[in-house]
Amino acid sequence: MATGGYTITDQGAMYFVSFAVVGWVDVFTRKEYRDVVIESLKFCQEKKGLVLYGWCMMSNHLHLIISAKENNVSDVLGDFKKFTSKQLMKSIIEHPGESRKEWMIEIFKKAGELNSRNTYHQFWQQDNRPKIIYTPNFAAQKLEYIHNNPVEAGIVGKAEEYIYSSARDYFYGKQCGLLKIEFLI
Repeated sequence: MATGGYTITDQGAMYFVSFAVVGWVDVFTRKEYRDVVIESLKFCQEKKGLVLYGWCMMSNHLHLIISAKENNVSDVLGDFKKFTSKQLMKSIIEHPGESRKEWMIEIFKKAGELNSRNTYHQFWQQDNRPKIIYTPNFAAQKLEYIHNNPVEAGIVGKAEEYIYSSARDYFYGKQCGLLKIEFLI
């Protein structure tokens, strides 16, 4: 899958991927929208063979370290992005208290038109920036990077305090976060 100069070349490999909301819009400031992403990742794990090694959701982007049981990383990632795009747009449109609704919809509509897509709106930027995980050191570096994202942003003082990441799983050495992970280290 070609993505802005980066490519998923080995469908069976482990990848570090990052993708952002179009225009870096801070959509995930509302729990309802974060829940759509969490539930979609769970579904992909249970039904599509997504293997999640590390993750972090920020207000406008998502970092994942992933592979796929059926050696189809591109398909799983594409399905996830397509489904969450539709669900998140629906949630935004139907949210009775969303004061930014018209503004966000206009941004997503313009992005869809600019990219000449058959979709009316585009929620996610097209670029996933996939980087293959070749070594344990690279995996540890990427894991540390994603876990420290909320610390660097000033959201929490310690990575394990942030619930929208796998940092607490790694900190406590057991499954205790929102999503099931396979431990790298």
